[in-house]
Amino acid sequence: MATLKEDMAHFTTLASIKTPRVMRAVFVMLLVGILAMVAFLIFVPWVQTTSGRGVVTTLSPNERKQDINALVPGRIEEWYVRDGSSVKQGDPIVRIADIDPQLLDRLQAERRQIELQYQAAQSALATAQIDERRSRELFQAGLAARRDYELAQIKVAEMQGKVAAAQADLNRADVNISRQSVQIVRAPRDGFIQSLNAGDAATFIKAGDVLATFVPKNAERVIEIFIDGRDVALVKPGDKTRIQFEGWPAVQFSGWPSQAIGTFGGKVISVDQSAQTNGRFRVLIAEDKIDGTGWPEERYVRFGAAVQAWVLLETVPVGYEIWRQLNNFPPELPAADSTGKSD
Repeated sequence: MATLKEDMAHFTTLASIKTPRVMRAVFVMLLVGILAMVAFLIFVPWVQTTSGRGVVTTLSPNERKQDINALVPGRIEEWYVRDGSSVKQGDPIVRIADIDPQLLDRLQAERRQIELQYQAAQSALATAQIDERRSRELFQAGLAARRDYELAQIKVAEMQGKVAAAQADLNRADVNISRQSVQIVRAPRDGFIQSLNAGDAATFIKAGDVLATFVPKNAERVIEIFIDGRDVALVKPGDKTRIQFEGWPAVQFSGWPSQAIGTFGGKVISVDQSAQTNGRFRVLIAEDKIDGTGWPEERYVRFGAAVQAWVLLETVPVGYEIWRQLNNFPPELPAADSTGKSD
């Protein structure tokens, strides 16, 4: 060792060389940065999410956009609304006139004729029942033949059939009159007329033709998104979500939902059991009342508007999340699921 020091003493230039202070500072900064990065990757939590795009919709079919159909054939006589009109339940939308203006009068005359036939059948039945009762008494007293009594019974059965047939004809006449009388189509509930799909008085329509498109008012909104099949097993009803609505300014930090700006809370209410044709699964999300920030008003977020939603899953270190993303692994299973126990 002493010999090495004596030899180094001869290299005076090498001994005079020292590490510059800048390099020392850079080294310290790199070391501190590496240690900080390692600590960040290990100790900083990251909320795993699975995201999907979708639209604003509603659960009840009665609250969705729907077509208003013609109840009877004919021609349009008068519109009571126009595109964009607001209507209340029962408000008239359109009046339809039959091609034959005398049809309703003829149907009523036909009904009166059928009613007379029905009354005549009832009278004939009452007479046949009297004859059958008289024949039974005479037969029991031995004053009439069995054949006369049986013929009286057959007559009663025939009259009962005629009464039933007349009653059926009368019911059909009432139905026809009722259908022709209901020639004013009315709004099924409060809402808006989105568009009118039929013409004016020159347009002939058939029963069932679409007259207008109706959008209900104050429907309960939900969000319908579609997520990847790799993550669907981790999504369950009750999971929290963060939602970004189309046209609504927002800043979303996927791993730190508490720092998100302009997003709104939601909760999963349903997950489809089977995939769509594109291999993705539908998830329905409702407004989270407990979150405290209600969804924007309907005039800002209308039905059919596009949305982006993040379903919040497990909390893991940032380093694990980066490693998972690089390897394209699914998110972390909940602790209860990883031990084989159900929630």
